[in-house]
Amino acid sequence: MEKVTVYTIAKNLGVAPSTVSKILRHTGNFSDDLRLKVLAYIKDIGYVPNASARVLKSRKSWTIGVIYTEESKIGLEHPLFSNILQTFKDSVEREGYDISFIVRQIGDNHMSYLNWCKNKKVDGVLIVVGSPYNPEVIELVNSDIPCVSTDIVKEHLHTIISDNRQGIELSINHALELGKKRIGMITGPLTATHLLYRFNVYKEVLKEKNIPFDEKIVISSKGFGFNSGYEAATILLDRNEEKPDLLLVGSDILAFGAIQAIVAKGLRVPEDIAVIGYDDIIFASMARPSLTTIRQNTKEIGKVAAEVLLDMIENNKPNHTAITRIPVELIKRQTT
Repeated sequence: MEKVTVYTIAKNLGVAPSTVSKILRHTGNFSDDLRLKVLAYIKDIGYVPNASARVLKSRKSWTIGVIYTEESKIGLEHPLFSNILQTFKDSVEREGYDISFIVRQIGDNHMSYLNWCKNKKVDGVLIVVGSPYNPEVIELVNSDIPCVSTDIVKEHLHTIISDNRQGIELSINHALELGKKRIGMITGPLTATHLLYRFNVYKEVLKEKNIPFDEKIVISSKGFGFNSGYEAATILLDRNEEKPDLLLVGSDILAFGAIQAIVAKGLRVPEDIAVIGYDDIIFASMARPSLTTIRQNTKEIGKVAAEVLLDMIENNKPNHTAITRIPVELIKRQTT
């Protein structure tokens, strides 16, 4: 039996081999009728593309490495970063790429990020979340392997992130519209780049609005979960006779914990203390009271990150310093 290839499929359908190849990779501009015709024929004959042949021919691995470090103690289940990763994955898979998580420990052997990437011959890397101070991250970003990030900001790296300045400005402006002047903050762990940046912007915006910065109504949580939010809010409320009248919180999950701590102290949300979260995860609208929050466009972040990285890979562009900021939106709900 004759071996089925892209060329035999093209011959049988009366189209160019490149047309079949592009349709298999979900690229190119073809009519829906032609795409359906080719895909139906491929399904009918049970053809499976030869990945090894594609790798040899293109001299690419068609694989993108993903760094999702646990240094910041953010798990894969975190709704913000998991949504970004899912959209990124969908985007690159439509162009024929697979993703593979980069692991430094294989059995008893430790490999640096760069060595792992060279060993696997990945075409590029997405740093979903990580530390800008990690020497292995720095080594990788300074290499000739294309890298983008949806978290850390540093030299030689293109970062796609939410416009966090806009998010803090929207939050504080909303607080002032409500007549709130004693605006506190539960920052989240300041080891996370985006949270440290938001905290610094918070101080800057207060100064611009001629509102004194009061460190007694600001606290960093130890972690990113519900319990960390509860603990941080409890400590903040216990150490102040004069409570904040509004709290900005580093994430929605932390905000849920903070709200429970406020209620446990016999206070009401929003009558005694209003709360504004950050992310707009699905539970923000379902909670009672529903959470006022800053909506991050995770789909756009993942999509743009994929576009930038694929452009670097396809056009052999070197790593470069750039920041693409995706607009955010204030979603007003019951907690304010």
